[in-house]
Amino acid sequence: MTRRLQDRVAVVTGAARGIGYAIAERFAQEGARLVLADLDAKLLQEAASKLRSSGAEVATEAGDLAQQDVAARTIAAASQHYGRLDILANNAGGGILRPFLEHTPETLRATIDRNLWTAIWCCWYALPLMKAQGYGRIVNLGADSVRNGLWDHAAYNAAKGGMHGMTTGLAREFAQCGITVNTVAPCVVNTPQLAEVAKRDPELARKVTAIVPMGRAGEMHEIASMVAYLAGEEAAFVTGQVISVNGGTTML
Repeated sequence: MTRRLQDRVAVVTGAARGIGYAIAERFAQEGARLVLADLDAKLLQEAASKLRSSGAEVATEAGDLAQQDVAARTIAAASQHYGRLDILANNAGGGILRPFLEHTPETLRATIDRNLWTAIWCCWYALPLMKAQGYGRIVNLGADSVRNGLWDHAAYNAAKGGMHGMTTGLAREFAQCGITVNTVAPCVVNTPQLAEVAKRDPELARKVTAIVPMGRAGEMHEIASMVAYLAGEEAAFVTGQVISVNGGTTML
């Protein structure tokens, strides 16, 4: 594997498991130094220990990134530990998937907080650092369901659609600062979260997988591969894009 992120400093949110951990693992293999963030402190430490055992430099920050002070602390950790911040992968999220009218005010608010406010605050604190050094890569984890509409995804899509819109606005605003901003939009992915959905609602899991032309869920490493590309220097002319990694679920 290449070392295209050698000595780059990356913050990965929602990194304790699933796609976030796969991104952190890929970044480490590419040579990045890491700050991992997650709400689950125990799982976060387990993930960090596993990566350190393979030789990665890893710092951690636990807490709810929808809270401004937690996001501020997480981004500041990159400068405190490594002296700079090159890459921000906004993966923190998690949908509360249910028919729209079965949501409560609390679940609606939680869905927006988890999937949009986490990214807003992290970008708000990361961008001044990136602008000052004249270099940065922000990669958001969006959702292909924003483009195709899926059962029980309306509230989740409201949050992820906001992230998609923020991507284009920030990309234009910071285009001449050496900073790129892009979104990777997966479809259904073979994650622990999907296994939980399949156990709770097997029909929903079957339906969202059945619409993929390739006939399968994506794998976490396939998502991480695209994130790593966008986080590298070779993607310097790619910005403001929402790139689906979706087995053909939406095209063009």
